[in-house]
Amino acid sequence: MKDILDAIQSQAATTDDFAALPLPDSYRAVTVHKDEAEMFAGLTTREKDPRKSLHLDQVPVPELGPGEALVAVMASSVNYNSVWTSIFEPVSTFSFLERYGKLSDLTKRHDLPYHVIGSDLAGVVLRTGPGVNAWQPGDEVVAHCLSVELESSDGHNDTMLDPEQRIWGFETNFGGLAEIALVKSNQLMPKPGHLSWEEAASPGLVNSTAYRQLVSRNGAGMKQGDNVLIWGASGGLGSYATQFALAGGANPICVVSSAQKADICRAMGATAIIDRSAEGYRFWKDEHTQDPKEWKRFGKRIRELTGGEDIDIVFEHPGRETFGASVYVTRKGGTITTCASTSGYMHEYDNRYLWMSLKRIIGSHFANYREAWEANRLISKGKIHPTLSKVYSLEETGQAAYDVHRNLHQGKVGVLALAPEEGLGVRDHEMRATHLDAINRFRNI
Repeated sequence: MKDILDAIQSQAATTDDFAALPLPDSYRAVTVHKDEAEMFAGLTTREKDPRKSLHLDQVPVPELGPGEALVAVMASSVNYNSVWTSIFEPVSTFSFLERYGKLSDLTKRHDLPYHVIGSDLAGVVLRTGPGVNAWQPGDEVVAHCLSVELESSDGHNDTMLDPEQRIWGFETNFGGLAEIALVKSNQLMPKPGHLSWEEAASPGLVNSTAYRQLVSRNGAGMKQGDNVLIWGASGGLGSYATQFALAGGANPICVVSSAQKADICRAMGATAIIDRSAEGYRFWKDEHTQDPKEWKRFGKRIRELTGGEDIDIVFEHPGRETFGASVYVTRKGGTITTCASTSGYMHEYDNRYLWMSLKRIIGSHFANYREAWEANRLISKGKIHPTLSKVYSLEETGQAAYDVHRNLHQGKVGVLALAPEEGLGVRDHEMRATHLDAINRFRNI
């Protein structure tokens, strides 16, 4: 691994130099173990501790197949799917690996007693398999996490509809929280030159997810002037939704849970902010009963911030806790887009406010290659910025996942893999200087 790192840091190594580097037999990777899938049985979700289930193991380098690439991972990040994997909720990810392993002789590689997790990376291509023409050893890349087979016609209008669509590093093995990762070549995108490795690794999953959910025609199709309600507006997903709304001429109404998080939204340029903790919103009277009076109070507060207008688009991801309120406050003909359910999957809402007011609920899951490419392009152009707040070492990934699980973080939490320290990998220093305050926005609060 030292020779690989030396070649990357030299910035002088050629494609031939990288292609000639011998691959190691094994590499360090963050894993969960199949024989520990029941380790948290009987505990509540909150009691389950990723620090106990995530391991740093030495694992064999996987076989490289057609249309694939092996990438030296300089940095990665923790997403909520890393937390789900680590606490084996809602199911053990080994069920995904077993199912994928039955698809072909090649996919059998993924069905192992350990799962290398992680759905983001920034790094350098080491090897490409047969049929890969667009990428070469030595290319500096980031990876999006959509893995598709595209043998069915269903995926050829929108690859997210491929029956064999999976999230890399969650529903497949050999993910990005490791020194080496295995990806399909159509997951690769150019690394933004003005960002460090850890900054470039952090937007991938959440930035692309927010782009599809809010901007794409497959999501809400946001337009100028839209009032967009953004739950968790300072978090991993919400911070990108807030930026997209501001960059696209919309009006974000940012919902946060603390004064500190409100300050982060103001730093991004948002002015309409609701601190739900300070204002005491309680959408549930008890575990089984929602409180419509709180929906109405919430809607009144929104109209105070919008000059009397209701919400055009709700950017939903908390799920059960907020969904009833989201449906209620959306304007007639408006849209609720949902991409997750971090507070619970069983949503409840009053359908009268949906059907009689002609509202729409749109399910949105990650992004197709084109959407991910566009989202990354906006990062490269400095229109959207990473929301990295803290960086851990690969050995500390358990603590990083714990922080995300307990919502102790802001924005995104990064993880250094091969990169020996933060701040490396910047190629366009002039552009970086132009955007430095925005790049460091989440680290300065």
